[in-house]
Amino acid sequence: MSSPMIAWVPLVHRIHRYWTTTNYAALSIDLPSVEIHDVETAPEKRPRTLKHLIKANHVNHSVIYHHLQFHNHMAHHLGSAYLFGADASQLQKIYDEDSKELEEWKDSPAEVTDSDWRDFLGDKRYQRAYVDFFEDELALKFNYDWKRVADEYLFSGKEPLINGVIGGLGHPLIHLGYAYELSSKELGMEALAMTSVAYDPLHKYLDNPSYTQPSTYSTTSPLEILHRIAADTRFDGLFPSKGYENIETLFKHHEALVLEHWNAWTITNPTEQFRASQEAAMNLVVRTVKPGTHAYDFFMVHILTTSHAVRILLPVVPKKFHVSLVRQWWLLTIAVYVAQLRPVIDEDIEGKPGKGWAYVEEMAVNGPWSTDAHYVKALRAMKEAAFTWGDVHELYLSSAVHLADDFKGWTF
Repeated sequence: MSSPMIAWVPLVHRIHRYWTTTNYAALSIDLPSVEIHDVETAPEKRPRTLKHLIKANHVNHSVIYHHLQFHNHMAHHLGSAYLFGADASQLQKIYDEDSKELEEWKDSPAEVTDSDWRDFLGDKRYQRAYVDFFEDELALKFNYDWKRVADEYLFSGKEPLINGVIGGLGHPLIHLGYAYELSSKELGMEALAMTSVAYDPLHKYLDNPSYTQPSTYSTTSPLEILHRIAADTRFDGLFPSKGYENIETLFKHHEALVLEHWNAWTITNPTEQFRASQEAAMNLVVRTVKPGTHAYDFFMVHILTTSHAVRILLPVVPKKFHVSLVRQWWLLTIAVYVAQLRPVIDEDIEGKPGKGWAYVEEMAVNGPWSTDAHYVKALRAMKEAAFTWGDVHELYLSSAVHLADDFKGWTF
């Protein structure tokens, strides 16, 4: 009579796997939309100026430049400054300054068509061809409704593009967030093109449910997992120095270790756990910097700005992609944290700063670092998180004021 008991162990594992894979698609994160700023139709000079500058950037500058290594952040910078209240002349100044390092479009090796558009995914040389392809789709098939184009290519098919938006350090995800927040078809088409050329093997971890499986431990707290990763000696000595290039090596040679921590985040209360993930993203930016060093990590700030993009997108993304989008962000977070050599997250930020969001806005628009796109974007992300969740203890405000005052540039 004892033999049937042996079957319980694999059965329990199968049940656990069922609940940790299939059911994630049934969960959703219920958040109201952020305020959408329709710059396409607003008649006032300030939004008109933003619209014109976004279009000018779209026409004149490629989305990837400098030997296909850097991403064009101008729209993020313009959008963040605009949302902080920058006037028309300040927006024009941002355009003029950011344009100095950008590059003109270059022709792609060939056009992209309906029949072969997936064949060139991940090839940055085709950035112009992808923009042309999606704009043709916009005009010829979707009656200039860019959100229908996004729905078609991001959310449909066996391997939808939405599962690949963390390629290129999450820049496609960030760009997509600004497209929706500013209701801009130019940014929408750029975001689809950027997603296409940044597409990399990381999408398989979301497309293939077999990568989601029980871990060696389980917790609902992303910050707890980051502390565990910091203390995990198996990561010691993997890389001689920090750098984004470590991510490819990490997944190539240490995939199982990454997935162990990735799968340890068990999502049972998606909305609350997304809130916790936004706090963790903020902590990675401001609480990994030792006092007096001003050593803010350029790659770590992308964890915060991609988290902000997720917050923008959740109300517009089909619900079945809600948790997978957050888990995709979580995979990028772990990868960047390890690639940057797991800095300890332990420095408290002084609360009750005595300065309000008006001060943060002033620093973002007129402060000494207002010309730095990532600085402005980070402050904007913190403010939106504060207004999303409430900031009774001024956690987000304290962190934003600290960054506004303490920042002296990025470390790479």
